[in-house]
Amino acid sequence: MKMELTRVNMVFAAAGFLLIWASVGFAAPLECHFDSRAVCEFEGKRYSLGDTWMDDACMQCTCLHPVGVGCCETVHRPVDFPAWCEVRVEPVTCKAFLVQSADPRLPCSSDETNRDPSHGSLQLQ
Repeated sequence: MKMELTRVNMVFAAAGFLLIWASVGFAAPLECHFDSRAVCEFEGKRYSLGDTWMDDACMQCTCLHPVGVGCCETVHRPVDFPAWCEVRVEPVTCKAFLVQSADPRLPCSSDETNRDPSHGSLQLQ
């Protein structure tokens, strides 16, 4: 029974840590998740309690061994942008960019918010 209580306390402590870690110093809340079945390993490297790493999806993960792994987003994604734009995350720098859905090579700039490229460039005088 004592072993079960200790494990439950560790899970609550881990969850509290993730909530505090995700909310400190950020303008907008970022999503976090906890996986009690995950192992503290990434790309062949094993991690110890408290160690952190960045995964391929720009999630900052923390080893909470033996109770699991907690991961939180590190990328602030824009939420208010034109329908013809989409969010792309650069995997190396973990920065979010707005690009045109029709041609992701082209950025969406703030001065183009009312110009949908699918309607052409006809300028009426």
